[in-house]
Amino acid sequence: MSTDYDAPRHPAGSDLAEDSLEELTARRTTAQSALVDVDENESGFELPGAELPDEELTVPVVPMRGDEFRCSSCFLVHHRSQLAREKNGAPICRECD
Repeated sequence: MSTDYDAPRHPAGSDLAEDSLEELTARRTTAQSALVDVDENESGFELPGAELPDEELTVPVVPMRGDEFRCSSCFLVHHRSQLAREKNGAPICRECD
């Protein structure tokens, strides 16, 4: 038996053609009332680090050593032992290979 995938599909047991406008409106209203309004929950939500507005985070940057390379795929710095291959002269780590 062949199936026409372009034909409109309706849930089993429901005939949308016989539904009245009032029934459809009532279903739509109940579905919308089940949704949570974002503005109601906004007051209880706080981003991490929001309690430190004047704090400036600093991280020391360590230069790349001679026995390390930067993977051209994931852009992470790895030890030379993690070098899998070079693609067009660009190093690729074992994780990205």
